[in-house]
Amino acid sequence: MSELDNYQWSDFYNAVAGREPRDLLVAAVERFTHEPAARPRKAIDLGCGDGTETAYLLAKGWHVLAIDSEPAAFHHLNAKVPPLAQAWLQTQVAEFEDVALSAADLIYAGFSLPFCHPQRFEALWRNIVDNIIPGGRFAGHLFGVNDTWASNEDMTFFSLDQARNLFSGFEVEYFREEDEDGESTIGPKHWHVFYVIAKKL
Repeated sequence: MSELDNYQWSDFYNAVAGREPRDLLVAAVERFTHEPAARPRKAIDLGCGDGTETAYLLAKGWHVLAIDSEPAAFHHLNAKVPPLAQAWLQTQVAEFEDVALSAADLIYAGFSLPFCHPQRFEALWRNIVDNIIPGGRFAGHLFGVNDTWASNEDMTFFSLDQARNLFSGFEVEYFREEDEDGESTIGPKHWHVFYVIAKKL
């Protein structure tokens, strides 16, 4: 895992500047368009990073709680949010073990959950599940055991069965496994990723 040693999140924010929102989030939000709501919907962007997905949700009329452990993330986020949408945005600087979630229609975790320590993951996952309202959704990414970074004992990785078993009590609407060589912002790597959209029963 030497390639992650001394990695600065500011390098990541710079590397992904100007990107489009991730397809997984766009697909999850699209599913809500066919389900009428009597109030503005609320999303939690858990590990909001450069803020691209939070800005997309706000533009779609969602209220958003954006959470990240890196204070610098919110400088990038705020630059993407127009003044009229600021009233719909809440932010929280927190590590996974200290995160304060609240009831939400959607909890999105884009490539963030793998960075939770394995000893902390069960409590974090229970916190996530408990705060998705019935009929609400989880959308996000999990890393698999074949990933280049799987030797990092501070990160969390799953087998296919383990990943699927997280979603008892959900209707899994989309599940895709990627297990192939590719690129990251710090160079070549083997990606083993589970892409998930799941609706809470």
